[in-house]
Amino acid sequence: MSTDPDQSTDQPGGQITRLPRARSGGDRALQKGQQTKAAIVDAALGLATHIGLEGLSIGALADVTGMSKSGVFAHFGSREELQISVIREYHTRFEQEVFYPALSAPRGVARLSALFDNWMKRSSIEIDSGCIYISGAVEFDDRSGPVRDALVHSVLTWHTAMRRAIEQCKEAGQLRPDTREEQMLFEIHGLILALHYEARFLQAPGAPERAQAGFHHILARYGAQTDAAAPAATDQAPRQVSTTRRE
Repeated sequence: MSTDPDQSTDQPGGQITRLPRARSGGDRALQKGQQTKAAIVDAALGLATHIGLEGLSIGALADVTGMSKSGVFAHFGSREELQISVIREYHTRFEQEVFYPALSAPRGVARLSALFDNWMKRSSIEIDSGCIYISGAVEFDDRSGPVRDALVHSVLTWHTAMRRAIEQCKEAGQLRPDTREEQMLFEIHGLILALHYEARFLQAPGAPERAQAGFHHILARYGAQTDAAAPAATDQAPRQVSTTRRE
């Protein structure tokens, strides 16, 4: 309840509601600056998915956005900070598309399956563009510095979420008690890496279906209850996912 008469008004029922403060020129400038930076990061992410993080430059981004080099530089201060901003934005979108939607599924195999299915859906889209996590690992695997640290942190954050989902499967009695979470996660992650290699590089037909089948084989091998898991890949119509890259 407001105690400032200049910022409140009487309403029916004796309620007092705060009126919104008028935005100052400084607030509007800050908001515009944030919107501009977000637009630059969005453009940079689009570039990075096709040419990699190392392909990003202030000059190339200025050309894409129609801004001056100094205008782009003012929002980041360095090419390195631009790359880190792109990694953070990619991770945010990854969470929004893969992690959060899966939380509506019950804990256990149902949620783990939802996480993998969402991961697969995103991967099928990235067959045409590229995955920052995968391309970034190739670019920065033998290098040190803040950009590599940001990449590693994002990937490990995702791995932690997947490992926790596997632990919840064990807690629910849907996996064998002797299941090693790290090993199961390693095998699941391997399916995604194989999918990108086969579908994006080799352009092999049927790679998404084989990845789905591989996931169900992993569930069966680690003792998941068949009634809690999704139908086996051999018992369902194959997902129609294009593995042909667009030019």
